Amino acid sequence: MRGVYTSVNDIRKMVFAEVARLAYDYQDGDLSQMEQIPYRIIPGEISTYRESVFLERAIVGERMRLAMGLPFRAASEHAPVSEGALECVRPEKYYQPPLINIIKFACHKCPDNIVHVTDVCQGCLAHPCQEVCPKNAISFADGKSVIDQEKCVKCGKCITACPYSAIIRQERPCAKACGMNAIRSDEYGRADIDQEKCVSCGMCLVNCPFGAISDKAQIFQTIQAIKSDVPVYAAIAPAVEGQFGPGLTPGRIRSAFQALGFTDVIEVAIGADLCTIEEAGDFMKEVPEKLPFMATSCCPAWSMMARKLFPDYSECISMALTPMVLTGRLMKKKYPGCKVAFIGPCAAKKLEAGRRSVRSDIDFVLTFEEVMGMFEAKQIDFSTLAEQEPMHGASGDGRGFAVSGGVAEAVVNCIKEQYPDREVKVANAEGLADCKKLLTMAKAGKYNGYLLEGMACPGGCVAGAGTVQPIAKAAASVKLRKKKSTNAHALDSDYQDLLGSLDERG
Repeated sequence: MRGVYTSVNDIRKMVFAEVARLAYDYQDGDLSQMEQIPYRIIPGEISTYRESVFLERAIVGERMRLAMGLPFRAASEHAPVSEGALECVRPEKYYQPPLINIIKFACHKCPDNIVHVTDVCQGCLAHPCQEVCPKNAISFADGKSVIDQEKCVKCGKCITACPYSAIIRQERPCAKACGMNAIRSDEYGRADIDQEKCVSCGMCLVNCPFGAISDKAQIFQTIQAIKSDVPVYAAIAPAVEGQFGPGLTPGRIRSAFQALGFTDVIEVAIGADLCTIEEAGDFMKEVPEKLPFMATSCCPAWSMMARKLFPDYSECISMALTPMVLTGRLMKKKYPGCKVAFIGPCAAKKLEAGRRSVRSDIDFVLTFEEVMGMFEAKQIDFSTLAEQEPMHGASGDGRGFAVSGGVAEAVVNCIKEQYPDREVKVANAEGLADCKKLLTMAKAGKYNGYLLEGMACPGGCVAGAGTVQPIAKAAASVKLRKKKSTNAHALDSDYQDLLGSLDERG
């Protein structure tokens, strides 16, 4: 479903735009307009998406609360949509877990892990599905194959044996997308998240075709900071290339974010260069003398997964600060007293920014999708914006962090420049299910001496839960920008001399 613009995307865009508009217009403690927003997004008396217009508005109301950083309510709770909304006025408000939430009355109760016979079944004479079933769970009625779900063990042998591909495994889309097996069912058959397993990658969010899953946002808080006297800088992730369409050229990015109220912009690819230099140095010092392998650190969902599931190898995860944190520190050092908003593709970055060790470096995290709502609220026409000096200073390798394989490539290139005789073996995985397999093999000794790169989102950061463009199109835009970069590698960075002053780990 990724890359296909649907009504779910449309509703999310409208919610983000309305919350941004509310934030820009807000004054004097009055948030009563919140009550009208569901009626603007879902007008009239006839439902469009669900069985009831009242249900549609209730879901929009909870989406709006989450977009303002508020907790959602169950269907049994009776209260105005704006209840507790004044808590959002404080720019210092951080995300309160859980970050990823299921709006239960929006959940379709999708069947989960059911082996199902479709209408394509021909009731063939050979009955191969019945012959291979180890539990005698398949019988025939009215000329069609029937599976006894009480006996079925979901082995899938019948699926493979059917010559008509008439038998399928039906999985809940959110559960199928979750590489942590964190999606389960509640007592009513609705999807539920095991927060002990969840690493907030957001893949369930973007794969739910009913739009029942949403993450919290800081749109309101960011705009309140922008409206204050404190300068707010936008630190923009490398995956930005092409996200806002062809009208937002590299030369117009600065003008576009200034039109939203940001003081200026900086590209997080600068921090990626600094992260590359750190990780290259760590690899040379630690592997294989002290550590059997080293894994990259920039993807928070990947590193959190590794620490949850492979705690004995947590020291093998690089301790280098992430590009987001390094860029934030750079801005705070350059402009004391300022605030920094990370603008990127990632849901998990929201929780990373909430860590006590990071809070002083990054004040807000917004996704590209949320920022698109801000552009919509301000009715900014990119074609009318003045061309300014593009974001600069980063290398092509730093910008390549946005695609799968880019982090490892940058580290290897950095090592080769300093130690041309050192061979660096690399293995990488994208998607948490494959990342788990990668670390399982590393634990078994298959990757001793290797540099491992893990990306929670299949495709890399360009596939993050907060992206706007199709993955392949976004990846192509990043690679083109990388190719056009003046500096090729991290050691060419204009900022590498500052690394020592920024690198205060742990």
